[in-house]
Amino acid sequence: MTTTAAEPQSRVLRAAFRCVAAIEKAGNKLPNPFWLFWLFAGGVAVLSAVLAAMHVRAVNPATNKVVEVASLLSRDGLTLVVADAVESFASFPPLATILTVMLGIGVAERSGLLSTMLRRMVARVPAKYLTFALSITAMVSHVVGDAAYITLIPLGALIFRAAGRSPVLGCIVAYVSISAGYDASPSLTKTDVLLSSISTAAARTIDEDYVVTPVSNYFFGLASSFLIATVITVVVETVLARRSDLEADQPSTDLDATERDAMTVTPQQRRALRVTGLVALGFIALLVGSLIPASSPLRGEGGGIVNSPVIAGIAVVLGVFFAVVGAVYGRLTGTLPAARDVVTAMADGVRSMAPILVLFFAISQFLAYFKWTNIGEVLAITGAEALRDLRLQGWVVLVGIAVLITVMNLVITSGSALWSLAAPVLVPMLMLVGIDPETTQAVYRVADSVTNCVTPMSPYFVMALGFVQQYRKSAGIGTLASFTIPIAAVVWIVWVAFFVAWYLLGIPFGVSA
Repeated sequence: MTTTAAEPQSRVLRAAFRCVAAIEKAGNKLPNPFWLFWLFAGGVAVLSAVLAAMHVRAVNPATNKVVEVASLLSRDGLTLVVADAVESFASFPPLATILTVMLGIGVAERSGLLSTMLRRMVARVPAKYLTFALSITAMVSHVVGDAAYITLIPLGALIFRAAGRSPVLGCIVAYVSISAGYDASPSLTKTDVLLSSISTAAARTIDEDYVVTPVSNYFFGLASSFLIATVITVVVETVLARRSDLEADQPSTDLDATERDAMTVTPQQRRALRVTGLVALGFIALLVGSLIPASSPLRGEGGGIVNSPVIAGIAVVLGVFFAVVGAVYGRLTGTLPAARDVVTAMADGVRSMAPILVLFFAISQFLAYFKWTNIGEVLAITGAEALRDLRLQGWVVLVGIAVLITVMNLVITSGSALWSLAAPVLVPMLMLVGIDPETTQAVYRVADSVTNCVTPMSPYFVMALGFVQQYRKSAGIGTLASFTIPIAAVVWIVWVAFFVAWYLLGIPFGVSA
């Protein structure tokens, strides 16, 4: 019997499908992340009582202070649980910052600015650049968070269809670009604000004055966005676009009126985009200009820019920026004709955060318990000592963490939830072996992103499948996975290698305090 070249590939895909199915089956048995963190909190309570009874302790080499595990089931621990619950929630680092950013993003989104901008970026791109243009647009779309999935996946299908290509492939390119590269963007996003807040809280276990700025990974994120878009383009055009089953989609370039409207940018919208673009440039120029004078009150101590109020208050700067450009665009297009409409848009932006705020309450309580018991600090110190004994090079440790986070992300798909769980141990542990929090956060962002597009635990995996089924009725989880797994595998290898090269060359990941 002759073995064809396609047979080994099909065996690999079948194995991958079985793995995906197993992940889905196991993941479906897990409770909602809200309840998951309460279960973690219960585990912390029991574990802390056991470790405290055993007098488990460690010496923090940064302060020479003896750190001993405290029992959450003690009188003081139960006082924390009851009396400090509101304070723990109110002081949760990402809470106020993410709400501040969403006030502005809500205006930009409600006005239609962001969706129009995304359509404009890919509407008139030559066919040979279509995949890259859609992919890099998806990188930009990370600024709107999860709304990017709803906007860009159907748009990707229509654009590919209008170009005479498979709309299924358009869905895949948009979906994978948004999800696999979720933590990479050429612009600052709310994720930068969210993760940096969690990293700062974790770093202060070792250094109480440490600050991880929202732009601490910006240089790496900017470069990564173009790298990932390029990798996705190469894999799609050289491998996936040649799949014979795409011919069965029979794409038609004739779009109906509704589909044409979904792709069209009207003259009024184009004019509004031009004016809004000028306003955005003016805002940036004004901000930069205010930092030029050495005596500027917006500079930090000693005339520094990195430690300036602008960097410290980047959440406010982003919120105001999006609110201004959104209000201008909304006024010009009539989507936000009055000042009260801007306020309503802000309220909608905050309202969209309701599910995350509910999750934040559970996370904040878990982290408060975890910090108070000193379990995280003892684990970090013990782990750092083990790493020193192993004498592993820094990049090897970081790649190991990338593998660990990648596996965890298959089940816990919320980036903020997973980082809230991992940061209190990983950040201080690596600080004790000389790896700064910005680097740890950067490798986390790589590992947290890539597997988003292959795990059925992500709600957007199901959403993407729904869009694919509009053009291929027989499509199932296996169909979607057969497209996403090859891309995710290549992106993971290339992006991790890119991270290691960046780290070894000593290039700053962003602007640090």
